[in-house]
Amino acid sequence: MQPNDLPIVVLPLELSADAAASLIGFLYHLTETLERHYAGQLLRRQHQQHTDSPPWLPPDRTDNDPPF
Repeated sequence: MQPNDLPIVVLPLELSADAAASLIGFLYHLTETLERHYAGQLLRRQHQQHTDSPPWLPPDRTDNDPPF
């Protein structure tokens, strides 16, 4: 096993119902915090993806290219 083969997060195999609920609550809170912190960057990325080109066009085509 190589060092990079190890998992980044190690979760316990057995958790009580209360501990599992606490872990899930913490992860939801962490995700919400990350989304709020990076909201500007996420919105810019989403806007950029929607304004680049229509999804049905291959990346190397533009609307000015003939269809065939």
